[in-house]
Amino acid sequence: MNAALRLSAEVHEHANELPVDPVVFGLGAFGGLLALLLVTYAFRSVGTRH
Repeated sequence: MNAALRLSAEVHEHANELPVDPVVFGLGAFGGLLALLLVTYAFRSVGTRH
């Protein structure tokens, strides 16, 4: 029984590995939101012209 438990513990694999470092996801999200902020800022006075 102990040998079976040891073998099952050694064969344990991580199925949820990320393709890149989690910091890259954070930087990508930050960059995307910053781009959306810049687009919103570019059109800030469109409503007052009409």
